[in-house]
Amino acid sequence: MLGSVRYAPDGAAAEDALEAGASVLAAAESGWEAVSAAVLDAAVAAVRRCRTGGWLPADLERIVRREDAGTTLAALVVDALAAEADRPPAARTPRDPRWAGQLRDLGAEAWWPSGPGYLDALAARRRTSRFETAHDVLAALRALARLPRITPLPAPPPTAGSGPSGAAADRALGRIRGLLAKAEATDYAEEAEALSAKAQELMARHSIDEALLDRADGPGGGRPGGPSAVRIGIEGPYEQAKALLLDAVAAANRCRAVWAADVGFSTLVGFAPDLEAAELLYTSLLLQATAAMHRAGDDHHRALKAQGGTPVARGRSRRTRDFRQTFLVAYADRIRDRLAAATAAATASASAGSDPAAPDLLPVLAARDLAVEETTGALFPDTAPVRLRGVRDAEGWHQGTAAADRARLAEG
Repeated sequence: MLGSVRYAPDGAAAEDALEAGASVLAAAESGWEAVSAAVLDAAVAAVRRCRTGGWLPADLERIVRREDAGTTLAALVVDALAAEADRPPAARTPRDPRWAGQLRDLGAEAWWPSGPGYLDALAARRRTSRFETAHDVLAALRALARLPRITPLPAPPPTAGSGPSGAAADRALGRIRGLLAKAEATDYAEEAEALSAKAQELMARHSIDEALLDRADGPGGGRPGGPSAVRIGIEGPYEQAKALLLDAVAAANRCRAVWAADVGFSTLVGFAPDLEAAELLYTSLLLQATAAMHRAGDDHHRALKAQGGTPVARGRSRRTRDFRQTFLVAYADRIRDRLAAATAAATASASAGSDPAAPDLLPVLAARDLAVEETTGALFPDTAPVRLRGVRDAEGWHQGTAAADRARLAEG
């Protein structure tokens, strides 16, 4: 029955298979408890297939939530992850060190009393019938079974520890988070972007410090590890523009971004401190860009309505989408220049003030750039450029560029 559900074509055939399967399970002669145990066995097997196919817990929850209009299937996937974590690990199958942390973040814990009691507990929790419960569980298993294999991420490097260098890194990241929090909280675009620019300068300085520490320690010096990678979800709408913004942030922080539109995320490749900085800044800038886009969109429609009393209701949704898509693309394009300038200024300042006895900074950074480039090529040997669509609103481009260009980078 799982096979018929798994391989049914999308659409009406899939729904027919789910309903037929749910009817069989709800009335199975073997009993509801036996069905419950079998369902959990299938869920554990599905999670382990996904794990060997390159998926991490956060990726599984996000992709299922993205494809399901509600949160039902995503919650059931979290239950599947919890069930798999409760089972002894498969022989000779190493678990990614990020796995446990992502399970904690998702709250993936077995809340049901036992395997045979899972479906009854689930039905009581959700106040659904046996048929509805079986239908949703089968839909979650189908979603997991149909996921493609993706590029596995390299294992993260060992942490640097809690010594003086680790404490300094924590202080630097604390200051960066503080600046970005202020940028998100202010209602003044100029202040927000000045704070973001200052945060980028601190990120670049932090990256340089980490690079010099790695070089000073040398091989076997207690700071092993090369480039790593993280996945960052790109949620709709306007996925292309958001992926472009992430690419701009990644480039400014000496990382590479590879967008996979079909599964809704970008993979960032870089050294661990740079990855953390890029993720922090992207999250903040996306919030700021979205807020600025909504403000500019409201102003744009008010201006259109005021022009001679021309009605704007007809075709408004299409114009709004074009305006917003173009706004975000222009914002990302200009932010790329601003962040690159902040990184270049921090690098030049560090080079001018470096200790003559210390290793030359530019060769160190060049070596790290090469390592990131080689790792990206090894992980993604076949990539292609993406043609941007929907960038055709002149006012949206003007407003997006202006929103990203208000920062006074000398401030802070």
